[in-house]
Amino acid sequence: MCIPQLLPALGAGGAATAAGASAAATTANIGTWLSVGGSLLQGVMGYQAAKQEAAAIGEQKATEARLTATEDARTRLQYRRAMRQQTAELAARGISLDSPTVVALGQSAAQELSFASQSVRSKGDATQRELTAAQQAAKAKATSSLLKGSFSAAGTLVEKAPDLWPELLK
Repeated sequence: MCIPQLLPALGAGGAATAAGASAAATTANIGTWLSVGGSLLQGVMGYQAAKQEAAAIGEQKATEARLTATEDARTRLQYRRAMRQQTAELAARGISLDSPTVVALGQSAAQELSFASQSVRSKGDATQRELTAAQQAAKAKATSSLLKGSFSAAGTLVEKAPDLWPELLK
């Protein structure tokens, strides 16, 4: 006798369960879309950060190139001063500036100037190569970050597609 009276209550309970399940499914779908958006946003932010890093390295490269040029010019100036001073001292002693000894000293000093200058430029070139490699790595990291975010979002969509679009299964 009680059973007929319980049927409406069971029906109402079933409706509440269905409404709860629908709300849970909607919440899960929202979570999926938030996950997709988060993956994309993370990829874009990583891309932007790596691009900024590459730009900063580019600025550092320009600064290092200017510093190398300045150091090379100063090194050459220092050697030229030393060569002029040596020539003046030899002339003050009364040594002929066209003597084989003076010519050999001048050639030796010129070689030292050349070696010192080349050392400075080689060091600068090595620094430029290192910074170029770091800049290329930062650019690669930017691309990688963007791809990772995109593929992560796509993977989430593919994995959750049956839940998002159940009509596609029919």
